[in-house]
Amino acid sequence: MDILLLFLGFILMLVGILGSFLPVLPGTPISWVGLFLLHLTKAVPDDWVFLGITLAVAIIVFTLDYIIPVWGTKKFGGSRWGMIGTTLGLLIALIFPILGFFGIIIWPFVGALVGELINKADQKTALKAAFGSFLGFLTGTFIKFMVTVIFLGLFIYKTWENKSALFTFY
Repeated sequence: MDILLLFLGFILMLVGILGSFLPVLPGTPISWVGLFLLHLTKAVPDDWVFLGITLAVAIIVFTLDYIIPVWGTKKFGGSRWGMIGTTLGLLIALIFPILGFFGIIIWPFVGALVGELINKADQKTALKAAFGSFLGFLTGTFIKFMVTVIFLGLFIYKTWENKSALFTFY
């Protein structure tokens, strides 16, 4: 049973990292569930302080993921259309990975720009607002990615620390 929990926890850690880029997956909470599954094994001692702190971090990052793009958009004079365009641009980048990794950067910006041009007539204002929306998106994505990678590192560390108990077969 421990091996199954370890395997499922590791899969959730990877899905959490993927979720830091995909807007439909809550990356940090998924990664936290992976940490929680690891602590459900008999081999890893219960550490409720560790789980509580990491849960608090996951909730804070999850909340900030909704606040930061809005703040970036408003700070640069953007609108809801810019945020919608950013999300659609990201989805286009994921469905049609023509430009590879750079597509994840270029398409959300293009989407934000198109969204702002639909909403506003002034190209200069639309460009500035698109930049703000895009900057907010990148900031949120970067924070989610860093936290999920740190969670993966903690998962690996805890697994390595308890490897003799986890991988002992009777």
